[in-house]
Amino acid sequence: MRRIKLTVAYDGTEYCGWQIQPNGITIEEILNREISSLTGEEIRVIGASRTDSGVHALGNVAVFDTECSIPPERIAYALNRRMPDDIVIMKSEEVSHDWHPRYQDVITKTYEYHIYNADVPNPMKRRTTAFVSFPLDIEKMREGAAYVVGEHDFASFCNVRTNTNDTVRTVYEITVEKREDEIVIRIKGNGFLYNMVRIIAGVLIRVGRGFYEPEKVRDILEEKKRTEAGVTAPPQGLVLIGIDYNKEN
Repeated sequence: MRRIKLTVAYDGTEYCGWQIQPNGITIEEILNREISSLTGEEIRVIGASRTDSGVHALGNVAVFDTECSIPPERIAYALNRRMPDDIVIMKSEEVSHDWHPRYQDVITKTYEYHIYNADVPNPMKRRTTAFVSFPLDIEKMREGAAYVVGEHDFASFCNVRTNTNDTVRTVYEITVEKREDEIVIRIKGNGFLYNMVRIIAGVLIRVGRGFYEPEKVRDILEEKKRTEAGVTAPPQGLVLIGIDYNKEN
């Protein structure tokens, strides 16, 4: 029996997130189906990050156990011939039998949130950005973003349905960049709570519009109440860039 690690990229627009659920098709469901068909075994993948409905990824990670004889590095090629166009296996490799994508000593996750900031929407970017027509003050957004760096209790920045009692996380780095008509919030940390990045993005958008002063981000953190943070930014702007294992930030 071998354990195979997959690096998976996908456009999440047409999917109800990563995790299998009864109300629609998911990334996990597609992977299970196509890997099972390829190997002739009943396969259930274990994913690293359970992205939400409509969220994208360039480097999510999953593992599965198999007795098939296909060389590990060729599994990606074989699967991509079966996958829909909006899911691509970027890499396949063998790992140790006890390697788990969520329980390594050091895990660093990187997300980006993309905002299309212009007078009118761009139909070519509707699937991969959140549209904001009001001018956004980049410098103020950067000032506000600085407050989330470090180890904090992010209780104010997670969905009330978050299934954990531990809401402390460490953000190593956050940047806010202007790329023509796009504003990109890039955040790197040791883990993220349910909706955490989208809520941070929603707060920074309000800072950029002038509804909040940058110091409001610090105040929201200190309150530790979800109601303090306001709306959650839309899912289509969020992409999981990648997951690094056994590396310091």
